Amino acid sequence: MKNLRNLSIFACLFLLVFMPMRAEALPPPSPAGGNYLALDGVDDHAILDFETFGLLIPKGTDAFTFEAWIYPTTLPDKHILPIVLSQQVRMYAWDHGPNIGLRLMGGAHLDHLGAAMAFGMVKLSPNQWNHIAFQGGKGLPEALIVNDFARITGAQQGITLADDLSNAGHPQDFTIGGFGKKIETDIHGGHWGHFAGYIDEVRISKVARYNIAKGRFTPPKKREKFKNDAKTVALWHFNESRGVRKFSDTSGNAYHLRGKNGAMTDGTLAVEAERKLAITWGQLKQ
Repeated sequence: MKNLRNLSIFACLFLLVFMPMRAEALPPPSPAGGNYLALDGVDDHAILDFETFGLLIPKGTDAFTFEAWIYPTTLPDKHILPIVLSQQVRMYAWDHGPNIGLRLMGGAHLDHLGAAMAFGMVKLSPNQWNHIAFQGGKGLPEALIVNDFARITGAQQGITLADDLSNAGHPQDFTIGGFGKKIETDIHGGHWGHFAGYIDEVRISKVARYNIAKGRFTPPKKREKFKNDAKTVALWHFNESRGVRKFSDTSGNAYHLRGKNGAMTDGTLAVEAERKLAITWGQLKQ
């Protein structure tokens, strides 16, 4: 009996050493809890087919917000512009080199120009979760937000999103993580590429969600999921089981995303197992 107990303690010690090493190699917990979308930065992405779903922000919408939690891992080559999300609004990363670092870039296709315009850049921290948002509308300044910092550009007359993207120079589908292939662009002299890292809680709204004058844009309860309301167009929590490649829209509008080329949900079950193991070790010691 004593030998069996010693063997159990030895096995538990082995797992206590092995599991933390395993947990360090796994993705970090999501700020909102649950699972999230994992992207390898090669060619995987999530998509809403344009022919089926059309544009997410309908013609005549007065205001909008596109937001998400993102965790960039592998930094892009300076000539590759990894897409975070794209359709009428586009957010993407750009590595400016050692003196400036990684930046989130934002832009939109405008109704009166029929083209995309850059609306500034904000510092983006790799290997940690960042809350990002891009918002604007009629009579509102455009704001590109990362955590608690906002880059405000344009005059107060605001902008209206285009309802025709036929000359956009990239697919009209709504995509998260890239287009499935590199696409040459005249912006920064590079190519649209794919985002490497993790994305969670993508919400699209028909309202400017954040009061720019007040600041403090990061959701105060980090482990609380984004909520649905009458102004929510689409909301993806990515809380499906690990390895799932279909992602439900929880807004009720049925904008269900499909993962392509390996894009799937991931999570941190090993970290949870490590906590359970610590409890087991405490029981064995008794």
